[in-house]
Amino acid sequence: MKQYEFVKSTYSASSGECVEVATNVPGTVAVRDSKQTDGPVIQLTPTAWAAFAASR
Repeated sequence: MKQYEFVKSTYSASSGECVEVATNVPGTVAVRDSKQTDGPVIQLTPTAWAAFAASR
């Protein structure tokens, strides 16, 4: 498995609805729930992540 270095996203809400994002693996943006760090990881292309972030 890839070794992601997650950080809390600046898009996370202050109400506890938080995601963590890792951009240290080239060509991949990994996203996970900060409350379930052993849970699933969604892997996106940087282009897909940018489109999602821009739509917020």
